Amino acid sequence: MADFILEEVRFDKDSIGQITEELLTDYPIIYILHNTDKRRPDAYIGETDQMPKRMKAHLKDLRRCKMTQTLLIGNQDFHKSATYDFETKLINYFLADEKYKLQNRSQTKQKKTANYANKTYFQQELFPRLWETLRAKNLVNHTIDEIENKDIFKLSPFKTLSTAQQAIKDEVLNFCQQALSDNQHHLFLIEGEAGTGKSVVLSAIMHRLADLAADKGSPFHGVKSRLLVNHSEMLKTYKAIAAGLPNLKKNSFVKPTPFINKGQEVDIVLIDEAHLLLSQSDAYNNFRQDNHLSEILKLAKIVVCIFDSKQVLKVKSHWDKERLSAVIGSELKLYQFHLTDQFRMQGAGAVIDWIDDLVEQRLLSPWPETDGFDFQVVADPSRFKDMIWEKDRILGLSRIIGTFDYEHKKDGNSYLVDPGGINLPWNSTVDNKTWAERPETIHEVGSIYTIQGFDLNYAGVVIGPSVDYDPETDRIVVDPNRYMDRGAKVRRADMDDDTYAQALEQMILNSLNVLLKRGVKGLYLYAVNPHLRNKLLALQAAAKSTEE
Repeated sequence: MADFILEEVRFDKDSIGQITEELLTDYPIIYILHNTDKRRPDAYIGETDQMPKRMKAHLKDLRRCKMTQTLLIGNQDFHKSATYDFETKLINYFLADEKYKLQNRSQTKQKKTANYANKTYFQQELFPRLWETLRAKNLVNHTIDEIENKDIFKLSPFKTLSTAQQAIKDEVLNFCQQALSDNQHHLFLIEGEAGTGKSVVLSAIMHRLADLAADKGSPFHGVKSRLLVNHSEMLKTYKAIAAGLPNLKKNSFVKPTPFINKGQEVDIVLIDEAHLLLSQSDAYNNFRQDNHLSEILKLAKIVVCIFDSKQVLKVKSHWDKERLSAVIGSELKLYQFHLTDQFRMQGAGAVIDWIDDLVEQRLLSPWPETDGFDFQVVADPSRFKDMIWEKDRILGLSRIIGTFDYEHKKDGNSYLVDPGGINLPWNSTVDNKTWAERPETIHEVGSIYTIQGFDLNYAGVVIGPSVDYDPETDRIVVDPNRYMDRGAKVRRADMDDDTYAQALEQMILNSLNVLLKRGVKGLYLYAVNPHLRNKLLALQAAAKSTEE
């Protein structure tokens, strides 16, 4: 295993000219330009195989020339594909470390680093060594494990996208460029279920649009873009990303209602979690029009939506094909794209199918083969809590979350989930930091509103009294009377009793679907109702006896 060669010098012509180490001047290297004269200093990360020429160009750049230090990093094992890969990885990790504000802009083309010689060695052995070297030099603060558990890392616009994700990004940008030149309004609808990597695509698109808008030679120069998300926790993450990059502005990320009420026209609006948009007026939250989407379409020439009908969580946000068609009408140009690959739940294809059977058909299928994914139902609430707490101790980012079946008010008081069993308080809220990343929340239960759109390493899901199992019909049953999210249950004037009842039950199943698809490495279940708990335990036991 080759050692790193590091040279840190002042970023000026004379200091750079004194470097004679051939491995740094004539071979592929990584470099970090930075300064230290700000509360949050600037940094730029790059790679090159012509260091003197590249540094000369940076010294002529009005932004880069303000840097005071440069760190050059060489290794005899480096080749061009590896340094491309390390450049992208370092940008992602530096962004999530939040020590520096990066000057790096979005890349015009995704660099091809999917496969190269000894990639496992470079990523699993050499990169961790490099990161610890940077920590020892006080260039970064957090460990790799801490970084990888942060939401800002998972939504980084520099993430390497899959082929399907990259295709959607390119398609949206091409779509926007063409649509800007005509006189029509356009809607680009990206559909995909939980865990299919929708938000990271939107993050990458927004970042690229911001960089192109600042480029005088781009057809997007001066284009005004906004990203809307009706989700407080996700908004915090997007604003944190904006704080660490050039061209992105925090005020470009807002909730739909304030954007609509401001009434300012823009060119492009991206909407994450569009299934959370209101589909009726909501005077309590200062929205008095018919629906969010129609009002946004009036203010933007192009709207790009991320949508999943299985994640509608409130009756006042009820969207179906008929309602969407009515908003689109005949004059609006619609373009649709689907994401299907699952990126969140690792090796859990059969588990995802099992969850889909539960929420779509109300069927408890035989216990699935887990293929490395840790899927268990637990009989005892104390053991259930201990299992999640142990996973958090080892891996971090493991939390207990639950269906909204217990009183929860924002009055400063503590409200318990399942007092006779789980006996933990509902989640607290703190500005500017997402719930699951705060250490003290390990002793809380997260609601659907804290966790939608985010990953956990392990999710411990409390299935509360609103969801049960009927032994006579052998089906899941839902009791909306036991569901305590009053804001989600507000009656609509445009629904008859039967339609409202069906929408309410489906909304509860949707919330369960979201909760069950949060875990990357594992999912533990605890069911409050004895019928459901015993059925789940029986299915698990039957699967184990078959294996033996």
